[in-house]
Amino acid sequence: MGTKHDEPAFLPGTLDMLVLKTLSRGAMHGYSIAQFIQQASSDVLKVEEGALYPALHRLEVRGLLKAEWGSSDNNRRAKFYRLTALGRRALEQESDYWTRVAGAITRVMQTA
Repeated sequence: MGTKHDEPAFLPGTLDMLVLKTLSRGAMHGYSIAQFIQQASSDVLKVEEGALYPALHRLEVRGLLKAEWGSSDNNRRAKFYRLTALGRRALEQESDYWTRVAGAITRVMQTA
């Protein structure tokens, strides 16, 4: 298989779900989103800019996020993202799906 265990790759759709979950806490800019995911995962998940910004754009195009320009904590111009009503529904569906799949994978992995 050849994957490195110290740098987990995101399964398809997982990054989008984590971004939606992070933004369910309130509007944030990209750097804060990446920081939150890394901290909440105890530094296991590191979101690179090259993956994050395309994901934010994709979610915005799908109508799941709305973006507005504002000032970050250090008074820099930053784009702040927030969930739309459609984004909240998508998060609920993705969360339910992920819970079922993760539970199924765990059950298989616990077999002898």
